[in-house]
Amino acid sequence: MQSADYMALLPLLVLSGALGAVMLLIAIGRHHGLTALLTLAGLAAAVAALPVAAARAPIRVTALLTIDGYGLFFMALVLLATAAVALLGYAYFRSWSGHREEFYLLLLCAALGACVLVVSSHFTAFFVGLEILSIALYALIAYPRHRAESLEAGIKYLVLAAGSAGFLLFGMALIYAERGTLDFTALAAAGGVPATLQSQVMLLTGLSLLLVGVGFKLALVPFHMWTADVYQGAPAPVTAFVATVSKTAVVALLLRLLAPMGAQSGAAFSQILAVLAAASMVGGNLLALRQQSVKRLLAYSSIAHLGYVLVAVLAAGPAAVPAVMFYMAAYTLAQLGSFGVIAVRSSRLTEADALESFSGLFFRQPWLATVFTAMLLSLAGIPLTAGFVGKFYVISAGAQNHLWWLIITLVLTSGVGLFYYLRVVVTMFSTSVPVDLTPRPVVFSGALVLTISTVLLIWLGTAPEPLVRLLQNMAP
Repeated sequence: MQSADYMALLPLLVLSGALGAVMLLIAIGRHHGLTALLTLAGLAAAVAALPVAAARAPIRVTALLTIDGYGLFFMALVLLATAAVALLGYAYFRSWSGHREEFYLLLLCAALGACVLVVSSHFTAFFVGLEILSIALYALIAYPRHRAESLEAGIKYLVLAAGSAGFLLFGMALIYAERGTLDFTALAAAGGVPATLQSQVMLLTGLSLLLVGVGFKLALVPFHMWTADVYQGAPAPVTAFVATVSKTAVVALLLRLLAPMGAQSGAAFSQILAVLAAASMVGGNLLALRQQSVKRLLAYSSIAHLGYVLVAVLAAGPAAVPAVMFYMAAYTLAQLGSFGVIAVRSSRLTEADALESFSGLFFRQPWLATVFTAMLLSLAGIPLTAGFVGKFYVISAGAQNHLWWLIITLVLTSGVGLFYYLRVVVTMFSTSVPVDLTPRPVVFSGALVLTISTVLLIWLGTAPEPLVRLLQNMAP
């Protein structure tokens, strides 16, 4: 390890230091506001360390981590999204009694695991980062111990995530047995499809088992059964974290893994991935159609969006990586804003989750209804929003590689998605008598997240060129 290596790792080192500082603060004396402030300061310091790391990039730090523009962009996205969740968490837990400080400790731990994932270039770092992220999520999902649904969601995620980890490890073992390495770059250097049938079967089986584990984390069909229950049972800020940071980190890792290996070099594996993408687009949108729970609706919607992302992942052309990076940024903004609205309208005893609880929201809290409408329209891919630009680039990347049947599926299922997004919008603007006539005051930290998310959403939808050029320069 040279000094340049430590400088390249500075964001991870700062984040680890913040984690230790928050732990010590909790041990010395509990204070919710001070813990949240220290968490935000640690995340801000980690973001400030990114230019220092960028000055040394691209650099390979041992065999495990690759610090480059691609990884630093996703690291920035993870850190900023975590800061937004921390602000939402402060607004959400402010009126709670009991221990609230451990929420921020677990949040920083999960963010550290996600940051390790996005710069991993070796299966060892991949698994370590994934487990750091997952173990923190178990506790975050079940954090409200007084809620039976939160405990149920935490246990379901624990059991299924443990099973998916077994698939991941077995898949890694088979890939190592065939290729003799766990390094992503070395896997590409080992060649494309093996010559013998036995080697082909072993490699394809290993990749398929690996895809099962990754498919669980991304909630791709048919590995999606946990998603709606966990989204509904977890506290709204935690649901926002699962929907954004967790998914973003795994998408970044998947693209980094497949890019050097060449997803197109193995036709069978590419076909499996394409089927998962199509099934997720169709299944996610159809399952969301009749949901009466907004969190469950957004859960099934997220399944469809990860299917859209896979279209660009499969394209594997020069436009694929920037398309994935932009889409994940737009998706993160929309999900943070959507779950942020739910978070600021929720209380210790009840989540603002039922569709009918949004009835007439525009006439009680017009600003919240407007923000939520913008987020839903972005998820639907309506022009002048970041979601529309993101889908445009995904379709463009797929068209360059002639993935026409996936593009047609994307367009048709997006039309289906428009129905249930507009259903929520119509409910908010409905003149029927609302269930809850008392508007809940919005805490400043929650209002800040919603305002920034909305501004960025519209800005990226109307003037995306600066970010697109930046992403093109950062793509490996």
